[in-house]
Amino acid sequence: MSEHFETNAIRGQMERTGYNEHSAPVFMSSSFTFESAERMAAAFAGEEEGLIYSRYNNPNTDELVAKVCALEGAEDGVATASGMAAVFSSMAAHLKAGDHVLASRAVFGSTHQILTQLLPRWGITHTYVAPEDIDTWERHIQPNTRMLVLESPSNPGLTLIDLEKAAALSRKHGLIFNIDNCFATPYLQRPLDWGADLVVHSATKWMDGQGRALAGLIVGSKELIEPVRFFTRHTGPALSPFNAWLLSKSLETLAVRMDRHCLNALELARRLEQQPGIQKTLYPFLPSHPQYELAQKQMRQGGGIVTIEVEGGIERGRKFLNALQMCSRSANLGDTRTIVTHPASTTHSKLTETERLASGITPGLIRISVGLEHVDDIWSDLQQALLLSQ
Repeated sequence: MSEHFETNAIRGQMERTGYNEHSAPVFMSSSFTFESAERMAAAFAGEEEGLIYSRYNNPNTDELVAKVCALEGAEDGVATASGMAAVFSSMAAHLKAGDHVLASRAVFGSTHQILTQLLPRWGITHTYVAPEDIDTWERHIQPNTRMLVLESPSNPGLTLIDLEKAAALSRKHGLIFNIDNCFATPYLQRPLDWGADLVVHSATKWMDGQGRALAGLIVGSKELIEPVRFFTRHTGPALSPFNAWLLSKSLETLAVRMDRHCLNALELARRLEQQPGIQKTLYPFLPSHPQYELAQKQMRQGGGIVTIEVEGGIERGRKFLNALQMCSRSANLGDTRTIVTHPASTTHSKLTETERLASGITPGLIRISVGLEHVDDIWSDLQQALLLSQ
């Protein structure tokens, strides 16, 4: 493979079939045949590599996983049917009854539900820690702590975690360092380079980049991925070959798309920071971001998400969304189209007010997933919505 991200994203495709196609075909087959009973038995016994069943593997999912492993610098990986299937599988494959998880308080709403509502059913407990105060984490580690679960940057508050310090803490206490890298993508941040053990993606977001397909990915060392592969093979959150094909093609333009997303986002953040009626503007590459220096250290650029806090709380936030004329109102992110979300009443509405505030989600918080439209058109729509919602 090349040392350059863009080349690996484009040229890292499966071997050509007998038709010598230039672009990888779609293998829409649920199963695969064998030349003999002996070869079939050997494949099921693990004595020979081969394709058996698309719940296990498929040429398209294999290509996607291999490509993301190259981009993240990972040895192995597994693809799943959605980002949350990847988040859950990365935990469930390694945790057992009696284990304890140390988790950043700033995690996605569905990750919070897994930690607080699902894992406790099987006797797995957790403790939340402040993501920006890593020096206090060690006091919360218990003898049965098995995994560290983090997001950086976090959704939606854009809080960063010092990955190098988190990795050092994990190594000291023998924890599996499991990080959601969805907001950054491997183009902007490679957590394995800083010492992470498992990297999880909702590929539905920036990796697809066009709001078409659901997908999740988990990558890491062969040793840590093997239990994940066993878990997903037998519980069935398999990614469809067609969606894997879509994602693999989308990765070919990830670098150029993220460059534009980041350029637009930084410009909008600069303008929003000067806009009356906004109490706070957060973007990792804004000098005013409280972790600006850390962002400069471990990220290539600041990403495609800008978060603002409007004066007037939930009522103003909803008025602002209703006043938008071009930008989309949607719970998704990472699209070519700019998407605006009010987390307190949507993606994080299942959290209590206390839980939201502890995660930095105030009533007036607005998450903007900055698209690829001309930045002046995005700005014009945001500006008129801010004025109309006063």
